[in-house]
Amino acid sequence: MSSGAADLRQRKKENCTESDKMAPEDRNKENSKLGRSPKYMLIQRFAKLFFGCLAAVTSGMMYAVYLSTYHERKFWFSSRQELEREITFQGDSAIYYSFYKELLKAPSFERGVYELTHNNKTISLKTINAVQQMTLYPELIASVLYQASGSEEVIEPVYFYIGIVFGLQGIYVTALFVTSWVMSGTWLAGMLTVAWFIINRTDTTRIDYSIPSRENWALPYFACQVAALTGYLKKNLNCSAEKFCYLLVNASTYTFMMMWEYSHYLLFVQAVSLFLLDSFALAQREKVHEVYRIYLFSLIVGYLLQFENSALLVSPLLSLVVALMLSKSLQMNMNKSTFLSRLLKIMYIYLVLTVAVTLNFLLKMFIPHKENEHLLKFIEVKLGLNTTKNFTMNWLLCQESLQAPSQDFFLRLTQTSLLPFYILVLIICLFSVTQVIFRRICGEPLKETVKLEDGRIGERPEIVYHVIHTILLGCLAMCLEGMKYLWTPYVCMLAAFGVCSPELWMTLFKWLRLKAVHPILLALILSMAVPTIIGFSLWKEFFPRIMTELTELQEFYDPDTVELMTWIKRQAPVAAVFAGSPQLMGVIKLCTGWMVSSLPLYNDDDLLKRNENIYQIYSKRSAEDIYKILTSYKANFLVIEDSICNEVGPVRGCRVKDLLDIANGHVVCEEGDNYAYSKYGRFCHEIKMNYSPYVNYFTRVYWNRSYFVYRINTVISFQS
Repeated sequence: MSSGAADLRQRKKENCTESDKMAPEDRNKENSKLGRSPKYMLIQRFAKLFFGCLAAVTSGMMYAVYLSTYHERKFWFSSRQELEREITFQGDSAIYYSFYKELLKAPSFERGVYELTHNNKTISLKTINAVQQMTLYPELIASVLYQASGSEEVIEPVYFYIGIVFGLQGIYVTALFVTSWVMSGTWLAGMLTVAWFIINRTDTTRIDYSIPSRENWALPYFACQVAALTGYLKKNLNCSAEKFCYLLVNASTYTFMMMWEYSHYLLFVQAVSLFLLDSFALAQREKVHEVYRIYLFSLIVGYLLQFENSALLVSPLLSLVVALMLSKSLQMNMNKSTFLSRLLKIMYIYLVLTVAVTLNFLLKMFIPHKENEHLLKFIEVKLGLNTTKNFTMNWLLCQESLQAPSQDFFLRLTQTSLLPFYILVLIICLFSVTQVIFRRICGEPLKETVKLEDGRIGERPEIVYHVIHTILLGCLAMCLEGMKYLWTPYVCMLAAFGVCSPELWMTLFKWLRLKAVHPILLALILSMAVPTIIGFSLWKEFFPRIMTELTELQEFYDPDTVELMTWIKRQAPVAAVFAGSPQLMGVIKLCTGWMVSSLPLYNDDDLLKRNENIYQIYSKRSAEDIYKILTSYKANFLVIEDSICNEVGPVRGCRVKDLLDIANGHVVCEEGDNYAYSKYGRFCHEIKMNYSPYVNYFTRVYWNRSYFVYRINTVISFQS
């Protein structure tokens, strides 16, 4: 086995050396035929590379500036006090930023990290490793950069934090630009990718709603990995470029895995794409297996540095990679056009899938892990395999991001012309790939160099990879609307590549068998004319809207929340514990630093149970039941939100109080009719009436239009 691997590396080096030597000779011959000197071609290539890189970097920088300007216009950040700025961080975003603040307040970085890994000042009666549980590596990096760069005297912490995120979004756009450029050969495709990405910003990114969310930190690194992988899979790549792409794939894959707890699932989708690419022998096998080794290395290092995160050991990515490496011996004779080789291909695919599923099952059986079991239950209910009255499951099913995409989503993509061109490009590439697979099954070898006049875009491994990848991501996006933020950016990239690629048009013309017009000339004309027309139409229709967004002053002001946070900081004891909805608790933790009883985090079963129990303040339960629940978590103050208590949701049955009634058995469904029964009124309504027994357990200490704060009595009086 080791000798075979050594021979493989030796052949790879020889092929690489030969390509490096032969490529200049072939180019010189071609240039001499066209009457061009090598010096002229070198200057032309340098100019193309220089202006392309300049356009890519400029696009990323302009997008980052655009996000910063839009954020300022939306929240008036520069004219707000610190408390008002922090209120703009909602839900889980507030928690991430609060830990960033704690790191900066710590006497030393080491002490700050220790306090986060042994945190007992956030959730009552619970000590957590916040770095592991909430994937706080972005906050660790941001705090180190802020203190090491001496930015304390130059910029406020909040501006530094959001500035890093906006900068990463610029890198994200630049990586998509480069990917489209590498695939099409023209940076015009990169410009079109960026234009589509920004215009469809509602469906390409969540940066407007949740700046500190993990995907906003992680997806830029994944985009860099995809760009490097695209270059790495290309044929006839010189050694220097191949090594650079390989190192970039290594670095970006590991960084991506450290930034997001769900990164290994997205890498699993990518690994499946490479597995299908390799199964039909459409790419250099040694390159694909090098990527598998990168996955394995990243998983092992991630496991060690993420405090022995067992979720990585039971991840489907590890099981698939190990199965692929164990089944590698079956691929030895698969390139031969014999009946045995075709049989081996079928056996190989079956064996990999069987070994991967079996191995994952065994790992989950023998390795103690805290993988999210509620996710598996959610998938069962989502697919209609099971039904449940569980509050958490039904609450997840009601979330917009976990429902099927609406018609408005497809309408928006169609109005920007993105979806029609993506479907056109996908169909052409898919048919071409199908032809190539059929030829490979019949024993026809792939061409070493695919020329423009061949019209075989499906023989380029990087194109086949992106076709498979976008189809898999598209299938996920059709099931869960939240997955559109992973799929739509690559839809922009693939559509822009297609309309700017002469090879794609040439493939189409080969099928149509054009004779009236020279197909190569027409393909070159269309690859320039079509994106130019698209670009002008997008500029005319959407550029004024973007400028209006930047010039129009919006107002985000929540005086009730500001008043609540101010009262807590001034009146509540330092050791107080607050209870309420998880989203509000995140804001209270950030703005005041007080301990809370729950957090808006959904990767821990204990926290999910806490959230469900504390949400009972909006159910039809007795005052005594609610009192026992709150005191079991050592809560001292209860905050009731009028917006939840009197919620009028667009979808009846998805309001918090409806879900609680279903879970508690207070709603009975018979023949399509709902019957409600409980001998107690809704707690959040009844407690406002100030009568016994509610006043015996709770004392109102503060209220405004949106919030009612009650002190939980330690000494109970049952006098009426």
